[in-house]
Amino acid sequence: MYPFNASPGARPTISTFGSDPASSDFDSRDGQFIVAFDTAPIVPSGQGEENYTITSAVLTVEFANDRIAVYDPTPDSWRSFRPPTDPAFVADTDPGQPIELFGCGFRNSFSALNFVENSPYSTPPNPLASGVRNAFALSFDSSGAPIDVSNNPRLSFDALQFATGQISELAPGDLIPLRSKMTFSVSVAQPKIQAYLRQGLNRGRVFFVVSSLTLVQQQGGNFPSFYARENPLIAVGQARPASLALTVQTGPSCAAADLNCDGTVNGTDLTILLANWGLNGNGDVNGDGSVNGSDLTVVLSAWTN
Repeated sequence: MYPFNASPGARPTISTFGSDPASSDFDSRDGQFIVAFDTAPIVPSGQGEENYTITSAVLTVEFANDRIAVYDPTPDSWRSFRPPTDPAFVADTDPGQPIELFGCGFRNSFSALNFVENSPYSTPPNPLASGVRNAFALSFDSSGAPIDVSNNPRLSFDALQFATGQISELAPGDLIPLRSKMTFSVSVAQPKIQAYLRQGLNRGRVFFVVSSLTLVQQQGGNFPSFYARENPLIAVGQARPASLALTVQTGPSCAAADLNCDGTVNGTDLTILLANWGLNGNGDVNGDGSVNGSDLTVVLSAWTN
Protein backbone atom coordinates (compact mmCIF):
# COMPACT_ATOMS: atom_id res chain seq x y z
CA MET A 1 0.00 0.00 0.00
CA TYR A 2 1.90 3.02 -1.32
CA PRO A 3 1.12 5.77 -3.83
CA PHE A 4 2.94 4.35 -6.87
CA ASN A 5 2.02 0.66 -6.55
CA ALA A 6 0.95 -0.34 -10.06
CA SER A 7 0.03 -3.92 -9.12
CA PRO A 8 -1.98 -3.94 -5.89
CA GLY A 9 -2.76 -7.40 -4.58
CA ALA A 10 -0.42 -9.16 -7.00
CA ARG A 11 3.14 -8.28 -5.94
CA PRO A 12 5.54 -11.16 -5.20
CA THR A 13 7.27 -9.14 -2.47
CA ILE A 14 6.12 -6.25 -0.30
CA SER A 15 8.34 -3.50 1.08
CA THR A 16 7.98 -1.12 4.00
CA PHE A 17 9.67 2.27 4.03
CA GLY A 18 9.31 5.89 5.03
CA SER A 19 9.56 9.22 3.24
CA ASP A 20 11.18 12.51 4.13
CA PRO A 21 9.39 13.56 7.35
CA ALA A 22 10.07 17.20 6.54
CA SER A 23 7.99 16.91 3.38
CA SER A 24 4.21 16.79 3.26
CA ASP A 25 4.06 15.32 -0.26
CA PHE A 26 3.65 11.74 1.00
CA ASP A 27 2.92 9.97 4.26
CA SER A 28 5.91 9.59 6.59
CA ARG A 29 5.06 5.86 6.68
CA ASP A 30 4.99 5.72 2.91
CA GLY A 31 5.18 1.99 2.10
CA GLN A 32 2.83 -0.03 4.31
CA PHE A 33 2.26 -3.80 4.25
CA ILE A 34 -1.39 -4.71 4.84
CA VAL A 35 -2.04 -8.30 5.86
CA ALA A 36 -5.49 -9.70 6.61
CA PHE A 37 -6.80 -13.07 7.75
CA ASP A 38 -10.21 -14.65 7.33
CA THR A 39 -10.53 -16.12 10.81
CA ALA A 40 -14.10 -17.48 10.73
CA PRO A 41 -13.10 -20.99 9.56
CA ILE A 42 -11.00 -21.40 12.73
CA VAL A 43 -12.59 -19.05 15.28
CA PRO A 44 -16.37 -18.86 14.85
CA SER A 45 -17.48 -15.31 14.08
CA GLY A 46 -20.60 -13.49 15.26
CA GLN A 47 -20.34 -14.51 18.93
CA GLY A 48 -20.43 -10.90 20.16
CA GLU A 49 -17.23 -8.93 20.73
CA GLU A 50 -17.45 -9.35 24.49
CA ASN A 51 -17.29 -13.13 24.09
CA TYR A 52 -13.75 -13.29 22.71
CA THR A 53 -10.66 -13.17 24.89
CA ILE A 54 -7.36 -13.16 23.02
CA THR A 55 -4.53 -14.34 25.26
CA SER A 56 -1.86 -14.29 22.55
CA ALA A 57 -1.54 -13.15 18.95
CA VAL A 58 1.71 -13.56 17.03
CA LEU A 59 2.17 -12.45 13.43
CA THR A 60 5.14 -13.89 11.51
CA VAL A 61 6.57 -12.53 8.25
CA GLU A 62 9.55 -13.72 6.20
CA PHE A 63 12.23 -11.52 4.65
CA ALA A 64 12.59 -11.55 0.89
CA ASN A 65 15.85 -9.57 0.66
CA ASP A 66 19.28 -10.54 1.94
CA ARG A 67 21.27 -8.43 4.39
CA ILE A 68 19.76 -5.16 3.23
CA ALA A 69 17.73 -4.06 6.26
CA VAL A 70 19.33 -3.42 9.66
CA TYR A 71 17.76 -5.17 12.64
CA ASP A 72 16.45 -2.76 15.29
CA PRO A 73 14.18 -4.48 17.86
CA THR A 74 13.42 -1.33 19.89
CA PRO A 75 11.06 1.61 19.24
CA ASP A 76 12.47 4.91 17.99
CA SER A 77 11.15 8.31 19.04
CA TRP A 78 9.45 10.50 16.47
CA ARG A 79 12.14 13.06 17.29
CA SER A 80 14.83 10.95 15.63
CA PHE A 81 13.04 11.32 12.28
CA ARG A 82 13.04 15.12 12.32
CA PRO A 83 15.76 17.02 10.39
CA PRO A 84 18.91 17.61 12.51
CA THR A 85 18.27 21.35 12.26
CA ASP A 86 14.86 20.97 13.92
CA PRO A 87 14.91 21.99 17.62
CA ALA A 88 12.89 18.84 18.42
CA PHE A 89 15.48 16.53 16.83
CA VAL A 90 17.05 13.88 19.06
CA ALA A 91 19.55 11.51 17.44
CA ASP A 92 18.76 7.79 17.31
CA THR A 93 21.26 6.00 19.54
CA ASP A 94 21.12 2.63 17.79
CA PRO A 95 21.46 1.57 14.13
CA GLY A 96 18.48 0.94 11.90
CA GLN A 97 14.78 1.59 12.35
CA PRO A 98 12.31 -0.84 13.92
CA ILE A 99 9.63 -2.66 11.96
CA GLU A 100 6.35 -2.08 13.74
CA LEU A 101 2.88 -3.58 13.77
CA PHE A 102 -0.38 -1.65 13.94
CA GLY A 103 -4.03 -2.21 13.30
CA CYS A 104 -5.63 -1.15 10.03
CA GLY A 105 -8.03 1.76 9.66
CA PHE A 106 -10.13 2.78 6.67
CA ARG A 107 -11.61 5.90 5.08
CA ASN A 108 -13.63 6.91 2.03
CA SER A 109 -16.42 4.35 2.61
CA PHE A 110 -13.99 1.42 2.89
CA SER A 111 -14.05 -0.96 5.84
CA ALA A 112 -12.66 -4.32 6.91
CA LEU A 113 -15.69 -5.92 5.28
CA ASN A 114 -15.29 -4.45 1.77
CA PHE A 115 -11.57 -3.69 1.42
CA VAL A 116 -9.87 -6.31 -0.77
CA GLU A 117 -6.36 -6.92 -2.04
CA ASN A 118 -6.66 -4.76 -5.15
CA SER A 119 -8.74 -1.94 -3.65
CA PRO A 120 -7.38 1.47 -4.71
CA TYR A 121 -4.76 3.34 -2.73
CA SER A 122 -6.91 6.46 -2.46
CA THR A 123 -9.95 8.22 -3.83
CA PRO A 124 -9.92 11.33 -6.09
CA PRO A 125 -9.42 14.28 -6.17
CA ASN A 126 -6.04 13.91 -4.38
CA PRO A 127 -4.89 10.38 -5.19
CA LEU A 128 -1.24 10.84 -4.18
CA ALA A 129 -1.38 13.37 -1.35
CA SER A 130 -0.50 12.79 2.30
CA GLY A 131 -3.20 11.44 4.60
CA VAL A 132 -5.52 10.15 1.88
CA ARG A 133 -4.86 6.40 1.66
CA ASN A 134 -7.99 4.28 1.91
CA ALA A 135 -6.36 1.82 4.34
CA PHE A 136 -3.78 2.99 6.85
CA ALA A 137 -1.73 2.08 9.91
CA LEU A 138 -4.06 2.55 12.88
CA SER A 139 -3.47 2.91 16.60
CA PHE A 140 -5.04 4.85 19.48
CA ASP A 141 -4.32 8.25 20.99
CA SER A 142 -3.96 9.02 24.71
CA SER A 143 -7.74 9.18 25.09
CA GLY A 144 -8.20 5.78 23.43
CA ALA A 145 -9.63 7.16 20.18
CA PRO A 146 -8.51 5.50 16.91
CA ILE A 147 -5.91 7.49 14.99
CA ASP A 148 -4.04 7.27 11.69
CA VAL A 149 -0.34 6.98 12.59
CA SER A 150 0.97 7.29 9.02
CA ASN A 151 2.42 10.71 9.83
CA ASN A 152 3.31 10.48 13.52
CA PRO A 153 6.86 11.97 13.09
CA ARG A 154 5.46 14.97 11.24
CA LEU A 155 2.66 15.38 13.79
CA SER A 156 5.05 15.02 16.76
CA PHE A 157 3.74 12.01 18.64
CA ASP A 158 4.95 8.50 19.42
CA ALA A 159 2.52 5.92 18.07
CA LEU A 160 1.24 3.15 20.32
CA GLN A 161 2.53 0.02 18.61
CA PHE A 162 0.69 -3.26 18.56
CA ALA A 163 4.16 -4.88 18.55
CA THR A 164 7.77 -4.36 17.47
CA GLY A 165 9.32 -6.97 15.17
CA GLN A 166 11.73 -9.45 16.77
CA ILE A 167 14.24 -11.94 15.34
CA SER A 168 15.64 -14.06 18.16
CA GLU A 169 18.71 -15.22 16.19
CA LEU A 170 20.02 -11.71 15.53
CA ALA A 171 21.65 -8.99 17.61
CA PRO A 172 20.65 -5.34 17.26
CA GLY A 173 22.52 -3.78 14.35
CA ASP A 174 22.88 -7.03 12.39
CA LEU A 175 21.92 -7.10 8.73
CA ILE A 176 18.82 -9.29 8.29
CA PRO A 177 19.48 -12.42 6.17
CA LEU A 178 17.18 -13.71 3.47
CA ARG A 179 14.28 -15.84 4.77
CA SER A 180 14.67 -14.58 8.33
CA LYS A 181 11.40 -14.88 10.19
CA MET A 182 10.31 -11.80 12.14
CA THR A 183 7.64 -12.19 14.80
CA PHE A 184 5.29 -9.61 16.26
CA SER A 185 3.86 -10.56 19.66
CA VAL A 186 0.79 -8.36 19.89
CA SER A 187 0.17 -6.47 23.15
CA VAL A 188 -3.12 -8.23 23.77
CA ALA A 189 -3.32 -6.93 27.37
CA GLN A 190 -3.62 -3.33 26.12
CA PRO A 191 -7.40 -2.75 26.37
CA LYS A 192 -7.82 -0.96 23.03
CA ILE A 193 -5.74 -3.54 21.18
CA GLN A 194 -7.72 -6.35 22.81
CA ALA A 195 -10.93 -4.62 21.73
CA TYR A 196 -9.60 -4.23 18.18
CA LEU A 197 -8.86 -7.96 17.95
CA ARG A 198 -12.24 -8.87 19.43
CA GLN A 199 -13.96 -6.75 16.82
CA GLY A 200 -12.01 -8.47 14.05
CA LEU A 201 -12.76 -11.99 15.30
CA ASN A 202 -16.44 -11.14 15.69
CA ARG A 203 -16.67 -10.12 12.03
CA GLY A 204 -14.34 -12.92 10.88
CA ARG A 205 -11.59 -10.71 9.39
CA VAL A 206 -8.51 -9.47 11.24
CA PHE A 207 -6.31 -6.82 9.61
CA PHE A 208 -2.80 -5.66 10.51
CA VAL A 209 -0.36 -3.18 9.01
CA VAL A 210 3.40 -3.79 9.07
CA SER A 211 5.24 -0.49 8.87
CA SER A 212 8.73 0.96 9.11
CA LEU A 213 10.09 4.48 8.85
CA THR A 214 13.27 3.29 7.12
CA LEU A 215 14.36 6.25 5.03
CA VAL A 216 14.87 5.62 1.32
CA GLN A 217 15.84 7.46 -1.82
CA GLN A 218 13.58 7.52 -4.86
CA GLN A 219 13.63 4.00 -6.32
CA GLY A 220 16.31 2.83 -3.89
CA GLY A 221 17.50 2.40 -0.33
CA ASN A 222 18.15 -0.24 2.30
CA PHE A 223 14.57 -1.05 3.24
CA PRO A 224 13.02 -4.38 4.28
CA SER A 225 11.07 -6.55 1.88
CA PHE A 226 8.78 -9.50 2.67
CA TYR A 227 7.33 -12.43 0.76
CA ALA A 228 3.74 -12.01 -0.39
CA ARG A 229 1.52 -15.06 -0.77
CA GLU A 230 1.58 -14.60 -4.58
CA ASN A 231 5.35 -15.26 -4.68
CA PRO A 232 6.17 -18.35 -6.81
CA LEU A 233 8.62 -19.56 -4.14
CA ILE A 234 5.72 -20.09 -1.76
CA ALA A 235 4.00 -22.51 -4.16
CA VAL A 236 7.09 -24.76 -4.15
CA GLY A 237 7.71 -24.53 -0.41
CA GLN A 238 10.82 -22.35 -0.62
CA ALA A 239 9.29 -19.40 1.24
CA ARG A 240 6.41 -18.72 3.60
CA PRO A 241 3.69 -16.06 3.49
CA ALA A 242 2.59 -14.10 6.55
CA SER A 243 0.97 -16.25 9.24
CA LEU A 244 -1.00 -15.55 12.41
CA ALA A 245 -1.06 -17.69 15.55
CA LEU A 246 -3.91 -16.94 17.97
CA THR A 247 -4.88 -18.22 21.38
CA VAL A 248 -8.52 -17.35 21.91
CA GLN A 249 -11.19 -18.17 24.46
CA THR A 250 -14.80 -17.80 23.40
CA GLY A 251 -17.41 -17.10 26.02
CA PRO A 252 -17.29 -14.78 29.03
CA SER A 253 -13.96 -12.99 29.52
CA CYS A 254 -11.42 -14.24 32.04
CA ALA A 255 -9.56 -12.17 34.62
CA ALA A 256 -6.62 -10.11 33.34
CA ALA A 257 -4.11 -12.03 35.48
CA ASP A 258 -5.44 -15.40 34.25
CA LEU A 259 -3.07 -15.44 31.29
CA ASN A 260 -4.15 -18.82 29.91
CA CYS A 261 -7.84 -18.32 30.74
CA ASP A 262 -8.21 -21.60 32.63
CA GLY A 263 -10.18 -20.02 35.47
CA THR A 264 -7.33 -19.83 37.99
CA VAL A 265 -4.26 -17.68 38.51
CA ASN A 266 -1.44 -20.07 39.32
CA GLY A 267 2.00 -21.30 38.37
CA THR A 268 1.08 -21.72 34.73
CA ASP A 269 0.26 -18.01 34.47
CA LEU A 270 3.48 -17.14 36.29
CA THR A 271 5.43 -19.25 33.78
CA ILE A 272 3.82 -17.41 30.87
CA LEU A 273 4.63 -14.06 32.45
CA LEU A 274 8.27 -14.93 33.10
CA ALA A 275 8.72 -16.32 29.58
CA ASN A 276 7.69 -12.92 28.19
CA TRP A 277 9.64 -10.81 30.72
CA GLY A 278 10.77 -7.52 29.17
CA LEU A 279 8.65 -8.02 26.05
CA ASN A 280 5.25 -6.63 25.11
CA GLY A 281 3.38 -9.90 24.70
CA ASN A 282 1.18 -12.07 26.91
CA GLY A 283 1.86 -11.18 30.53
CA ASP A 284 1.58 -7.41 30.10
CA VAL A 285 -1.36 -7.38 32.49
CA ASN A 286 -1.53 -3.62 32.93
CA GLY A 287 -1.08 -2.83 29.23
CA ASP A 288 1.93 -0.53 29.62
CA GLY A 289 3.83 -2.18 26.76
CA SER A 290 6.24 -4.29 28.81
CA VAL A 291 6.07 -7.40 30.99
CA ASN A 292 7.74 -6.34 34.22
CA GLY A 293 7.49 -6.18 38.00
CA SER A 294 4.19 -4.31 37.94
CA ASP A 295 2.57 -7.20 36.08
CA LEU A 296 4.15 -9.73 38.44
CA THR A 297 2.58 -7.88 41.38
CA VAL A 298 -0.87 -8.08 39.75
CA VAL A 299 -0.54 -11.80 39.07
CA LEU A 300 0.66 -12.60 42.60
CA SER A 301 -2.11 -10.47 44.11
CA ALA A 302 -4.71 -12.42 42.12
CA TRP A 303 -3.25 -15.85 42.96
CA THR A 304 -6.02 -18.41 43.39
CA ASN A 305 -4.32 -21.80 43.29
